[in-house]
Amino acid sequence: MPINPRTRPFPPPPQPGGSLTFGAGPSCSASPRPQQSTAEQSMALPRRALLLAAALPLLFLCPAEAGGVGVNYGRVANNLPNPPAVVQLLKQQGITQVKLYDAEPTVLRALANTGIKVVVALPNEQLAAAASRASYALLWVRRNVAAYYPATQIQGIAVGNEVFATAKNATAQLVPAMANVHAALARLGLDNAIKVSSPVALTALATSYPSSAGVFREDLAQPVMKPMLDFLAQTGSYLMVNAYPFFAYSGNAGDISLDYALFRPNAGVLDSGNGLKYYSLLDAQLDAVFAAVNRLGNYNAVRVVVSETGWPSKGDAGEAGASAANAAAYNGNLARRVLSGNAGTPLRPNADMDVYLFALFNENQKPGPTSERNYGVFYPNQQKVYDVEFVLGRGSPAAGGGGSQGNGGLGWQENGGPSTSGNPPSGVKVTTGEAWCVANAIVGEQRLLAALNYACGEGGADCKAIQPGAACYEPNTMVAHASYAFNDYYQRKGRTIGTCDFAGAAYVVNQPPKMGKCDLPSTV
Repeated sequence: MPINPRTRPFPPPPQPGGSLTFGAGPSCSASPRPQQSTAEQSMALPRRALLLAAALPLLFLCPAEAGGVGVNYGRVANNLPNPPAVVQLLKQQGITQVKLYDAEPTVLRALANTGIKVVVALPNEQLAAAASRASYALLWVRRNVAAYYPATQIQGIAVGNEVFATAKNATAQLVPAMANVHAALARLGLDNAIKVSSPVALTALATSYPSSAGVFREDLAQPVMKPMLDFLAQTGSYLMVNAYPFFAYSGNAGDISLDYALFRPNAGVLDSGNGLKYYSLLDAQLDAVFAAVNRLGNYNAVRVVVSETGWPSKGDAGEAGASAANAAAYNGNLARRVLSGNAGTPLRPNADMDVYLFALFNENQKPGPTSERNYGVFYPNQQKVYDVEFVLGRGSPAAGGGGSQGNGGLGWQENGGPSTSGNPPSGVKVTTGEAWCVANAIVGEQRLLAALNYACGEGGADCKAIQPGAACYEPNTMVAHASYAFNDYYQRKGRTIGTCDFAGAAYVVNQPPKMGKCDLPSTV
């Protein structure tokens, strides 16, 4: 059974933190864009709200086709539920994509006729045989893929896992093994439905900062990565990337902003090499990969799938940032961002992207530091370690659900614009303690402005305090003014599920936000 260890990426140099401090909490993020607010833009005037009302439905639509959020189902543990119980959990949570580290028959049989899309894996130990003998690859595909398809919706085969990091002696065998597995699929008439790839760790990069300087290691670039990219382009497949901002942050916690790592509001980092500004560490890591790919040729048609990413809920004393709150923020923010159709990076802003969170369960038999055994979204007893939504706006079944009905609970009609009902969704509280709603800076000014005007106009928030000369006009920034408006709306709606969303422009925190001398109330 593969151990699938996390590999530490090359961390970037110090990153500046944000100018505002917010508490942790799940949010809906979007593709990062530079933000500079002006006094004129940030004044929430009813007149402008009326002028923008007709445009709001367009502004709140996702700019790209939404990607999917799946999970990695690792089984390096002796206390996990049986596969049928796991499949019921996946269905309950609305998880429609799962990635395995092998092709375990009991798991594949349990996934049959569920509609859940599956990526199986040919382990590193079998690369040599698959590379040297086409007959071996064909037999493996017959037994581990064709025998279950199409009842089990296998959509991909991961040939090896982080081969460059964990099995250097198999590096030269990787692309030949991929080619033989694809040839086996073609022989069985499955090559159009099932794609072949191999997860690549960020340790494949010789340089990762700044993102524009991204380049593959010399021993991998021409010998392995270019042939792999050619193969992916020719077969219509995708590049799998395992990326963990946690390691970059944990190793440089004094220099890297935690907000930057967790998709929370921050000042951003300018890449002087390409002129792009980054508001999330994951984006910077992925664009370093894109830059490295671009140095090898034109592979714009090759999609990227984030085959592993996650954040541990617990760690050792030296593992800075490992906590359930940070794990909830990272995975929650990322999931909401992807599901909102905002998964593009500054270098590829319009790209959709599938993401597989690591991992489904805490795995008690994994070696290494404490964090390695605490990446799970669920405990082995199927209780949540923290809450992550796998279906945008539906709420979490384990947390009591919500009545957001797929639109964040704001009363947005699917095709007809905002409704005027103003009713809270279901009366389910987000939290029984104090909570505030704040702006999500990385969605960009246009979306913040649209949401702010809705809150202060049709939404019924009291925005007098952010008018010129009023108590909370300063700081005169879009983020500060939007946060005030969103929080007033949220408190007036009883802090119910979905009333702090605004299509990804806002999220809930549980620590008092500070905006200059203005404190946001936790009640109205």
